[in-house]
Amino acid sequence: MSEAQVLRAKVLTVSDGVAAGKREDHSGAAVAELLAARGFEIVERRQIPDGSFPVAAALETMAAGFVGLIATTGGTGFGARDETPEGTRQVLDREAPGLAEAMRLANPLGRLSRAVAGTKGRALVVNLPGSTSGSVECLEAVIDVLPHALDLLSGGRPH
Repeated sequence: MSEAQVLRAKVLTVSDGVAAGKREDHSGAAVAELLAARGFEIVERRQIPDGSFPVAAALETMAAGFVGLIATTGGTGFGARDETPEGTRQVLDREAPGLAEAMRLANPLGRLSRAVAGTKGRALVVNLPGSTSGSVECLEAVIDVLPHALDLLSGGRPH
């Protein structure tokens, strides 16, 4: 990205407990902190309950007119209410399987992740695990290529 362009990000925490105010949003805070440390401007943080419908609805709204990264945290495992990938797939224009594969390789438990990544308009969506350490490790696995991906999505022609 050119120096004049700002890397922008939104963080969506998917958790029944966090949305109900029964738990603190540790993973969303950690993801936002890592992104800010890497030069991203955090323009929105949101918490919603688990389920494919809330995820799809939130992503539709968050991606509308937005150029940047939308990082979700939570709902990528095998729990009965873990439907973040299903909700994400409902709204994606194109999947980016290389990002999801790289994140799965970040730690041994990553092999249990059902996370997806892809584009919605000019936004790049990546699903991260709900655990604080898992979300940070998975984001670190791909954060180096995100500025290039976002530049391409915004219409840049760096080649």
